[in-house]
Amino acid sequence: MKKLIITLLLGAIMTTALSAKTAVVYFSATGTTERMAKNAASAMGADIFEIEPVHKYTSADLNWNDRKSLTSIECNDPKSRPAIAHPIDISAYDTVILCYPIWWAYAPKIMYTFTESQNWSGKNLITLCTSGGSGLGRSGSDLAKYAKGAAFKGGKDFTRGSGDDVKKYVEGLK
Repeated sequence: MKKLIITLLLGAIMTTALSAKTAVVYFSATGTTERMAKNAASAMGADIFEIEPVHKYTSADLNWNDRKSLTSIECNDPKSRPAIAHPIDISAYDTVILCYPIWWAYAPKIMYTFTESQNWSGKNLITLCTSGGSGLGRSGSDLAKYAKGAAFKGGKDFTRGSGDDVKKYVEGLK
């Protein structure tokens, strides 16, 4: 009887571990974050989804030296929520890894649009960013505030690093 119970418990644990699904959801305006997200998803065997804005950002929109550029305006407006072109459904995933560039020390506002549009109950949330110098900062914990019900596991800047580096980091958080 003990052997049967132990066998059933081990089977349940293994089934749960095998059925745990991870999604990598990314936004990239220039391709840098896209490369990191694709490498990470490939290394982890995760599904990958791109957050595509309705309005594609031009180089003029991304000009951080111009206070009138679209991204400058968005970053300075706490209520800004750029529209997403295609909905993404994360309901089938246990862990969601959000990947994004750092803009003016924060996640782009479209990441808030995405985060607020999802049901995060019972999900693990991990944030990864690419940055020209300011690093992750508090962008991950800021996004986690809008991911109601998620367990925020942490985040890191992976501007430099391989998919295997990301995999090792994520596995250490789970």
